[in-house]
Amino acid sequence: MKELNLPSYSFKYKKTDDGKQLIFDTVRRKYITLTPEEWVRQNFVQYLVHHKGYPGGLIGIEVTFKMNSLTRRADILVYNRVGNPILIVECKAPNIKIDNSVFDQIVAYNRKFRLKYIVVTNGIKHYACVNEGEGGNYDFLKSIPEYKSLQI
Repeated sequence: MKELNLPSYSFKYKKTDDGKQLIFDTVRRKYITLTPEEWVRQNFVQYLVHHKGYPGGLIGIEVTFKMNSLTRRADILVYNRVGNPILIVECKAPNIKIDNSVFDQIVAYNRKFRLKYIVVTNGIKHYACVNEGEGGNYDFLKSIPEYKSLQI
């Protein structure tokens, strides 16, 4: 898999009988098909846990939700200690350019959750934003926030 702009982590891998590569997801506690997007997702979760102090038990991966009667999936949802979501992350494959359409997608998802923090990453570039008011305006942060700074 492509080298990412994240620290290096070790993962467990295995192959299926038909040769598909799988990676062990420590959050979901099962092997997942290793796609370029999954590679970014797995590495970014490890980054959040090992470098930003996010408790692994308070991270949800590919969390299903309903939006306008359609089923959608949040790549990563981070929860506070009472179980409420506080940050949403959209992951893209490394070859996907992060542009306005990617931000439009996560902002649309966040209309459902109304979270203060959103993050977009393709493993190479990472963008964190905060929404301080009730409006739809997001301000870019200089870095991915530490978990303890999300606690209100």
